Amino acid sequence: MDLAACLERDDATLVIEPGRIRTVPTRLSMAIPAGYEAQVRPRSGLATKSGVTLPNAPGTIDSDYRGEVLVPLINLGHEPFAVTHGMRVAQLVIAPVAQVRIEEASELDATARGDGGFGSTGRH
Repeated sequence: MDLAACLERDDATLVIEPGRIRTVPTRLSMAIPAGYEAQVRPRSGLATKSGVTLPNAPGTIDSDYRGEVLVPLINLGHEPFAVTHGMRVAQLVIAPVAQVRIEEASELDATARGDGGFGSTGRH
């Protein structure tokens, strides 16, 4: 679902200067079921057209949080960006959280990729 800015007044504007982060209110609160999380994700249109995105994408809202959903936005563009009341500023996805059991090991099994990371290793 889209998350929209809910500013104090319909004619209000929240300006994000280049290189700055501002928190956008949504006036949305929710009860997420145990075993799930809400993921706040950037909107691709804002990022590609204006350089405005989330500094912590995706943001996680835990199931025990009951406060207002706030959307931190960063302006990576070169011009000030105006957020207006009702503007769609992010997306929200509700997803199950996988529960895992961590085991300490002195060795890991071998794979073709091994420890090659941060980009393609050229191995399949």
